[in-house]
Amino acid sequence: MNMMYQSTRNKEEQVTASQAILKGLASDGGLFVPVDIPKVDIKEVGFFNQTYQELAYKIMQPFLSDFTEEELKECINRAYDDKFTNEKIAPLRKVGEDYYLELYHGSTLAFKDMALSILPYLMTTAVKKQKIDNEIVILTATSGDTGKAAMEGFSDVEGTKIIVFYPKDGVSDIQEKQMVTQKGNNTFVVGINGNFDDAQKAVKDMFENDKLNKELASKNKQFSSANSINIGRLVPQIVYYFYAYQQLIESKEISLGELINVSVPTGNFGNILAAFYAKQMGLPIDYLICASNKNNVLTDFFSSGHYSRNRDFYVTNSPSMDILVSSNLERLLYEITNKDTNRLNGLMTDLKQRGEYSLDPVEFKRLDGFFAGFTEEEKIETIVKAVFEQTKEVIDPHTAVAKKVADEFDKNQNKTVIVSTASPFKFPRVFTGEVEAGSEIKALHEISQLPIPKVISELEDLEIRHHHVVELSEMEDKVLEFLR
Repeated sequence: MNMMYQSTRNKEEQVTASQAILKGLASDGGLFVPVDIPKVDIKEVGFFNQTYQELAYKIMQPFLSDFTEEELKECINRAYDDKFTNEKIAPLRKVGEDYYLELYHGSTLAFKDMALSILPYLMTTAVKKQKIDNEIVILTATSGDTGKAAMEGFSDVEGTKIIVFYPKDGVSDIQEKQMVTQKGNNTFVVGINGNFDDAQKAVKDMFENDKLNKELASKNKQFSSANSINIGRLVPQIVYYFYAYQQLIESKEISLGELINVSVPTGNFGNILAAFYAKQMGLPIDYLICASNKNNVLTDFFSSGHYSRNRDFYVTNSPSMDILVSSNLERLLYEITNKDTNRLNGLMTDLKQRGEYSLDPVEFKRLDGFFAGFTEEEKIETIVKAVFEQTKEVIDPHTAVAKKVADEFDKNQNKTVIVSTASPFKFPRVFTGEVEAGSEIKALHEISQLPIPKVISELEDLEIRHHHVVELSEMEDKVLEFLR
């Protein structure tokens, strides 16, 4: 029986996995969620003796049940191949007393590669399954890493175009250079004069714009998304939490069935939501540690049950977390409101109209499995330097946030997996200090004792191919210009 997906805002809209992947966002503006979260038995013989690819099939198949075994395995094997520089794909490394789940061994050195390596294959397979002749237009907002990873995945993929919007002054120099040098005749990158939340809202508005969608349909085109609002982005992320647990067992750090905690640097809430789904499926996770930077809207939410984006927005040294409207939180709200779409619509209306909403006491109680904290910029630099001095390991600023909040957690003595979401080479200012804009790579060569990844060192010589910068009000016109 096929797994069905429904909108968080309307139970009447139900689609298959392949349909949900192609649509990206539900027609009512809600996010697609599985009607039921499948369960797995981790004590099943052989469950934890699988390669990453084998485990990926085991975890993803119940969610993507309208894909045949042959189709899904082909997607998985083509995605998780030698483009990853570590044979384990997502190795868990013990550094001192900490356990880091390294998710940055893909082609763009960020955790987004883990899902965006497979999404193009899932999407092109879905197009064939649904017998769609339209060109798929991937419309995406990025806080830094999603844009490059998505374009790398979809570059020159037949039947697709990808348009990425990013905050012009809200990403690291290296993140921007990775995007604006992106090759591919179907890739388009646009800086905006605004922040990620502005870009994300404008992209969602375009998805919901009937007039725009009809205009695209008349040209045999349709929107989809590479953001984690797309269930095809989210499902693959569940896999590496099971894989981390497998590696803890293999190294005899834990016994089968033992509870662990997971600390996740969190912005748009997709990565930690994948951990929540893993827990719902049966992975023995006790606490989900939600780690934020100075844009600590989620810390306040998990502490009080009150969510408010009516606050100052900060551009920080952990830019992928510079977000005040965490889209994937809507999927968690769907669960803690007992799947009450009327209640959820009320919360989302409050957020849209007043910029805030509050849970009732019963709903707030259902957040007990979360712990939240945040770290400011100066402390992030201190943590990176301290880790290096103590272990000779360099971590990126987002990972440093997750470590700091994990260190503050005192509710139990479980071993904690710290999710390491990016290579430190993508954010060198944290350990090189302030440098002249555009000279981060030069500074890396001067101070680094480690071999600089080729995808970073070669950026200096790559041609800048994308020069577009627009106001928010010009985003839709720019999309239409690209699609003429």
